[in-house]
Amino acid sequence: MCWSATADLVAGSCVAAVGAVCVARVRDPRDLPLAALPLLLGAHQLVEARVWVNGGGSGPATLVWAVIAFPLLAVYVPAAVLCAAAPRARRRLLGLLAIGTATAAALAHALATRTVTAEIRGHTVGYSLGLTHTSLLVTGYLLATVGSLLLSGDRRLLVLGLLMAAGATVSWTLWRLEFVSTWCALAALCSVVLLGWVRSRGSARSVPRVDR
Repeated sequence: MCWSATADLVAGSCVAAVGAVCVARVRDPRDLPLAALPLLLGAHQLVEARVWVNGGGSGPATLVWAVIAFPLLAVYVPAAVLCAAAPRARRRLLGLLAIGTATAAALAHALATRTVTAEIRGHTVGYSLGLTHTSLLVTGYLLATVGSLLLSGDRRLLVLGLLMAAGATVSWTLWRLEFVSTWCALAALCSVVLLGWVRSRGSARSVPRVDR
């Protein structure tokens, strides 16, 4: 989420461009889902640009934004991390994927049975779905997304998880105060970190082995 339609449009295009570079640099198909995450985040911001133009409301753009933000990311992130993870980390990541799947199912049910609405609030957009058991759902969401990065066993993904946790706290605070929405800046920063991860994975595989 950005602070205006123009900001969402520019940031979304830039993040999607980083995602295209990430995908182009992938050498191992198992890395592809995580490398493609910036493409999804960029598309998400482009959708929100339409929400801004529409003045909020409960139209198709609002619904698509909510589908990506809530159920899709809750299951996509842990699944993508699991695909790229080393075998030693997969058992614990399977548990987080299960949490993400259960959380996504609850959120998808809410989207199917309730109407999600968006409201322009100064330099932010507020989304309302009327969720129940909000604390439980937020906990499950964070465990699945941020938790999978922290427990991935990969140093760069650990840094990404810490960055997401700290950045989300700041962005959420500013959003709650209805001061300014900075989630798009966090998405851009995370996308750059993911690009570094993709490049490091390619470099590691290109180093020839020396048998001793």
